[in-house]
Amino acid sequence: MTDREKIHSGKVYYPSGDEIMNEQLSYVNKLYDFNATRPTELAKREELLKEMFAEIGENCYIEPPFHANWGGHHVHFGNNVYANFNLTMVDDTHIYVGDCTMFGPNVTVATAGHPIDPELREKAYQYNMPVHIGRNCWLGAGVIVLPGVTIGDNTVIGAGSVVTKDIPANVVAVGNPCKVLRPISEHDKEYYFKDRKIDYSDL
Repeated sequence: MTDREKIHSGKVYYPSGDEIMNEQLSYVNKLYDFNATRPTELAKREELLKEMFAEIGENCYIEPPFHANWGGHHVHFGNNVYANFNLTMVDDTHIYVGDCTMFGPNVTVATAGHPIDPELREKAYQYNMPVHIGRNCWLGAGVIVLPGVTIGDNTVIGAGSVVTKDIPANVVAVGNPCKVLRPISEHDKEYYFKDRKIDYSDL
């Protein structure tokens, strides 16, 4: 199996050979174009994202700058995904994001890791594990999601959390390492922030 064939296999491989680097650079060039767009060039951004991503649904918005190892080539977005500035997708293998999910500023989603063994790491070997983020999730500012993690539907990940293991659906999870704090409940239908009640008649 060649290094190029190992990219999506979970096996350890060398990522800096000419074949991989030349392909990777061709995708990163489009990412450069996306980040160079003016704020008024929304239609151009939308078209570039369709070219850059493996899949991208309707009404998705990414606030530049956006960073991705493969320019989004291994990223799959559903519909109505929103990302604030400085979203980083270490997309050496596939990242899947469901409909209506939101990313706060400075979120990192990483699929690439390196062996702990110093000799292998010194030679720049790596491995990749896919990440799955469910539908209607909210990842707060500065969240880091590590390789191989799955986050369930409707879940909120608190700002600054480091997600090292799978998080189930319908919970609020926080911390480093990120752990479930509580389930999403009827209380959340009544209060949106501390003691502030939701006024449904005003929505």
